[in-house]
Order: sequence, then structure tokens, then C-alpha cells
Amino acid sequence: MLNIRKGTIDDLPQVHNLIKELAVYEKAPDEVTNTLEDMHWDGFGENPIFKFFVAETEEGIVGIALYYIAYSTWKGKMLFLEDLIVTERQRRSGIGKMLFNAVAREAKEIDAKRMKWQVLDWNEPAIAFYRKIGANLDGEWINCNMTEEQIKAYTAD
Repeated sequence: MLNIRKGTIDDLPQVHNLIKELAVYEKAPDEVTNTLEDMHWDGFGENPIFKFFVAETEEGIVGIALYYIAYSTWKGKMLFLEDLIVTERQRRSGIGKMLFNAVAREAKEIDAKRMKWQVLDWNEPAIAFYRKIGANLDGEWINCNMTEEQIKAYTAD
């Protein structure tokens, strides 16, 4: 029995565990600095900045799709799928597609003009899935970011 539903504050401990599991899969286990307290505040505080769906079985939460609303200067409102995670023992069982479908339905419901996400270039199963559903895999754009330390050190001249 599998249920896909919107996530709640009570789901956060299991969600955080899945995030840590993903970090191990992506060969970056020490990179997760996000805490449960941060997630409580950021997802359910005064100004929530993310939402998520969960895939739940009798054993608990086995997958999540975490997203937020962003804005494109060219297109307008867009939905950004930050992470789609399925616990390792449940991968390739269709759960990822069900979570993706829930997020795509949400994008339609909010009248998003674009839905975006990223995939690591070595994650062949995910790339194959995204190609199969007809998504655009754009090699033209380069992802840029600044770490917390870089942000703090940055000085606008």
C-alpha cells in the first residue's frame, strides 16, 4: 500500500533522514548542514519557503519531492523541484514517477509557467527517466552558487 500526499511538519524527521541518505548516494555525506529546526521554521514558520510531497508505505516515508515557488523574469511563476528522493531499497518501483507526477500536478494547479529541476550528470537512472518523460535536458546553462561562507565574505564594491 503506497500513499502520495502533501507533507506535514510531523514528517520532517523522516524527510531529514532521506535527505541525509541522498547526500550519501551523491557522495557528499558531510555536506548536509540543514537541521530539523531549520526545516521546521523554513517549511512551517511565519513565511514558509518550501513544500513537499511524501510517498508513504506501512514502513513509513520512503520518498519525498521537495519544491518551492520561484520566479522567472521571462516567464513568471515557476515551480522548482529541489529534490526527488526515494530510499534506495524502493528505487525503480515507480515511486519516483508518482512523486514527480504529484509535483507536476501542483505546477498545473498553481498555473506555473515553467517547472525546473537539476540532475547530476552521472545519475544515469534519473537522466533516463527525465528523457523518457520528454523533459528538456539543457546543457547550455551553467549552474552557479555561493556557499554560506562565500556569501558572508562577499563585498559589493
